[in-house]
Amino acid sequence: MVFAGTPEVAVPSLTALLGSSHEVAAVVTRPDARSGRGRRLRPSPVRVVAEEAGVEVLTPTTARDPGLLERLTALQPDACAVVAYGALVPPPLLALPLHGWVNLHFSLLPAWRGAAPVQHAIIAGDEVTGATTFLLEEGLDTGPVLGTLTEAIRPTDTAGELLDRLSRVGAGLLVATLDGLEAGALRARPQPADGVSLAPKLTVEDARVDWGRPGYAVDRLVRGCTPAPGAWTTFRDARLRLGPVRPVTDADGDAGSVPPGTLLVERSRVLVGTGSGPVELGEVRPEGRRPMPAADWARGVRPEPGERLT
Repeated sequence: MVFAGTPEVAVPSLTALLGSSHEVAAVVTRPDARSGRGRRLRPSPVRVVAEEAGVEVLTPTTARDPGLLERLTALQPDACAVVAYGALVPPPLLALPLHGWVNLHFSLLPAWRGAAPVQHAIIAGDEVTGATTFLLEEGLDTGPVLGTLTEAIRPTDTAGELLDRLSRVGAGLLVATLDGLEAGALRARPQPADGVSLAPKLTVEDARVDWGRPGYAVDRLVRGCTPAPGAWTTFRDARLRLGPVRPVTDADGDAGSVPPGTLLVERSRVLVGTGSGPVELGEVRPEGRRPMPAADWARGVRPEPGERLT
């Protein structure tokens, strides 16, 4: 078989397959990319694991590269597994493996088709999500389903935390799906026509907090955008990155009425007004600075009474 994947969330699946009865003949991943402060070229996390395991690594600049088709044709894989590869698989490649391309997607399809299913599930306030294995076809996450599992979304989950859990439990689902296909025990079933929702990649502008929204919506947006693209607001015309916030409840003590976006600095906490009750800031990151507790930030900038985040 051949495995296609790129980021850290694909590593548990590759590791599980390398430890299974399935032979991973090659790994397809995105080319090295520049990252970090020095903008150095770095290999993908999947490439690092594959090379450590002695597996052939293919890094085409595009999935339509004739060399990729030629190499996969020579390998004649029974199946290809895909986890967050980062590029659409063209029809000539889709037709190659006997059992098709099996994609692990982090939602309960047909909900949240697209690049950011976990982020959108949190922002929408879903209480349950999951993972789905399905056969790739030309449509966006529209192929027939092979297997599913469910996972509760915890009240404080960030997208990073939830995606980490799903990547680990999803790895087992992917291996079990490939086992079932090999044994002839699985039959793909079409996705339901109802319940379709889309999860496009979140932009930086999507991650800007609107303090006029209710506190619960602000909380969900910040958690859904953590760690990427990173929720933010502005203070004194400079961008301020936000870590997860906490809606204030009656049990936390009366904070009074705080207008949307207005800062209320107390002895040990910093509150911000929303369209409903205030939220307590957690960690913040001013431009060019490291993350810090909101109370430490407030002691440094000393907001004037009535100053706002916008």
